[in-house]
Amino acid sequence: VQLQASGGGLVQAGASLRLSCAASGFNFYDYAIGWFRRAPGKEREGVSCINGHADGTYYADSVKGRFTISRDDAKNTVYLQMNNLEPEDTAVYYCAAARQYYYWVPTPQDMTYWGKGTKVTVSS
Repeated sequence: VQLQASGGGLVQAGASLRLSCAASGFNFYDYAIGWFRRAPGKEREGVSCINGHADGTYYADSVKGRFTISRDDAKNTVYLQMNNLEPEDTAVYYCAAARQYYYWVPTPQDMTYWGKGTKVTVSS
């Protein structure tokens, strides 16, 4: 099982980034994929989640209206489009998978597989 997040970088406030999470080694379409982040000095928190077969998307209040999660099951990839980035979005972003159906953004403890993170830095 492998999850690889990519697409991070250094941007100015108000800019956009698109993160990608490429997965392999499991039945991707049956799994919910979540994006999580860990800001400096803070606990890892859930950002967004998309259920298997794109049956439901969920967002943390802090990113609603700015971030959009999507998936391409043909490519085993989930995307996180991040618009109007703020300095508070600075963090290492991780993607994770779980064979569960969620009605809200899951906690890190809910997830089974994790990838290495990609760093996002937003300057003011």
